Amino acid sequence: MADRFVYHCTLRWSDLDAYGHVNNSRFLTLYEEARVALMFAGGKAWGVGSFADGVVIRRHEVDYLRPVDYALGRATAEAAPTVRIELWVEEIRAARFTVAYELYDGDTLASTARSVLVPFDLVAQRPRRVTDEERAFLLSYAPGGAAGRPA
Repeated sequence: MADRFVYHCTLRWSDLDAYGHVNNSRFLTLYEEARVALMFAGGKAWGVGSFADGVVIRRHEVDYLRPVDYALGRATAEAAPTVRIELWVEEIRAARFTVAYELYDGDTLASTARSVLVPFDLVAQRPRRVTDEERAFLLSYAPGGAAGRPA
């Protein structure tokens, strides 16, 4: 799918649990790194810097499909192992949007997730609407450009 943002995230030794797998709570951190790269770096490159001014998480849902190891066999002296995270915008509403993710360990799908995000005015401490510029940027990562309807 050409509409996906692809991010390669380096695993850290501290991501592991007592079983030698990436801890389930760290999956949210990995998804966060990919989402921040999309919204802050990608948005800024697009000319949309307003996400850095405030966006909050309303909801996360994560499905764990298989454990992810640190996989020393994939590491080198120069680089730790990585996972590939593909993300896209599943829905855009007037004052929120949903980002969907797939996390791959090599070629194997290890987890899927969704986050509902709300643009937020940090000064006024209240939610705000998605701007036209933000909507245009988000639509560039929506399959077929059909990312929900105004609400």
